Amino acid sequence: MLYVTRKMHFSAAHRLHNPALSDDENLGIFDKCNNPHGHGHNYILEVTVCGKPNPATGYVIDLKKLKKIIDDEIITKVDHKHLNFDVGFLESVIPTVENLAVAFWNILYTKIKEGKLYKITLFETETSFVEYYGE
Repeated sequence: MLYVTRKMHFSAAHRLHNPALSDDENLGIFDKCNNPHGHGHNYILEVTVCGKPNPATGYVIDLKKLKKIIDDEIITKVDHKHLNFDVGFLESVIPTVENLAVAFWNILYTKIKEGKLYKITLFETETSFVEYYGE
């Protein structure tokens, strides 16, 4: 089995806030990430596809095609956006890095036709990231 990964970047703002909790509870849980106006990150998204190379091309997936899928389905919708307000597929979702990874998986899983989506890695900072392998 081969694993092919495409790395992409986007910048976005978000606020970690649960409307079912009080302001004090939100502040206690999310601390400075609960800033009412939000705060921003420069995210790094890695999408890994696994499979066997197509004998005709030698590719598990053409990386140009994978880049286009990620760009069309994710990056253009989240880059330079406020994730709480500007992204339809995140409506009613607390935009933690964990929830973002799951949302991205759910979108990409049906769009990748060559190989199989194996893993989403999403870096929120240089030292904080999540890996998601689907359910």
